[in-house]
Amino acid sequence: MLKSFDAEQGRRALMLARETLAIEGDAIRALDARLDADDSVARAVGLLYACTGRVVVSGIGKSGHIARKIAATLASTGTPAMFVHPAEAAHGDLGMVTPQDVVIAISYSGESAELMEILPMVKRMGAPLISMTGNPQSSLARLADVHLNIHVAKEACPMNLAPTASTTVTLALGDALAVALLDARGFKEDDFARSHPGGALGRRLLTHVRDVMRSGAAVPSVTPETPLVNALLEISQKGMGMTAVVDAASHPVGVFTDGDLRRLIERAQDFRTILIRDVMHANPRTVQAEQLAVDAVAIMEEFRINQMLVVDGEGVLVGALHIHDLTRAKVI
Repeated sequence: MLKSFDAEQGRRALMLARETLAIEGDAIRALDARLDADDSVARAVGLLYACTGRVVVSGIGKSGHIARKIAATLASTGTPAMFVHPAEAAHGDLGMVTPQDVVIAISYSGESAELMEILPMVKRMGAPLISMTGNPQSSLARLADVHLNIHVAKEACPMNLAPTASTTVTLALGDALAVALLDARGFKEDDFARSHPGGALGRRLLTHVRDVMRSGAAVPSVTPETPLVNALLEISQKGMGMTAVVDAASHPVGVFTDGDLRRLIERAQDFRTILIRDVMHANPRTVQAEQLAVDAVAIMEEFRINQMLVVDGEGVLVGALHIHDLTRAKVI
């Protein structure tokens, strides 16, 4: 049976939540203020930028969880990185570290036994060491080539015991290093997409119109002299709810859609006497095959259309795109 949670407990929960956010916010602001005290961040970024191997991030307990996230962020933003558990490193995983790597060791106390057991060997190996601790006089800080101070005035935990503000500060500093590095490397959206090909962002940044458009015989197309009734057959057979109207050089000069047909029916004309050139929309919206699919989405949304014609660099019709094609490709 679930315990009841009364109004007074709810008010206290809200108060503690706000206190936690305030404490952690103050801790990050204090970290920001310390950055001007020395050049440790710049030197750390310099070591990481010059690394010809991988960045090895290590920590135990809550620091280990933060270390995993920092390694993942670095790896996804252009800096090859991995997490190594210090206890496993002492039993063989240290073989993954090479002199070409840079090691980031995280321990708020700076005295974690598991780290201190392996780091002297890392130093003897010749791999540069960056430490992140809350105590600049700790064993880990003194051993490091660069020490980053993650000291906090107090934890958000009411007992000042559970790592809360300190882990937030460590994570924020790790993000700061990653952002500084991606800027130094000239890391762009396309680079990010290449490391995230399976995600929605990767699809948005890597999918081109040519990858999702309909082409060849699947593209509905008629000439300006085509009778409307024949154009309607083309629309029905190709199933795109529209047809392109092209000139002798296959340049789109117009488009006719299902919506145009409905509006035409309201005018009760004799379809047998109408040529498509008389009812088409001239100067249709087009997109180039080499453009990103998200560009096509933006045009469709701006002009509230569901279909677009695709052209090459010479303006020749090479395909057609329906909003459903973009949906199936999970671009939207």
